[in-house]
Amino acid sequence: MPKLLCKCSAVIHYGEIPSPNEWLLFSDSNFDNFSGMVDAEEVYAVSTSFLKCPKCSRLYVFWEGHQSEPQVFAPE
Repeated sequence: MPKLLCKCSAVIHYGEIPSPNEWLLFSDSNFDNFSGMVDAEEVYAVSTSFLKCPKCSRLYVFWEGHQSEPQVFAPE
């Protein structure tokens, strides 16, 4: 099961479907490409995955997919 160790030492599990720790985002311009009935797989294909740590709320954004290192954002 995939997991990631957060900088706060919490383990973020994201292998279960649906995952409460994985979020999907897409740009406003990608959103505008959809209209009417939409296939969830099409939306997923243009989405960027990010993980939210349940302990400290850091975000790990996988801009290039899960094969690349994520960019980390911490709450102020």
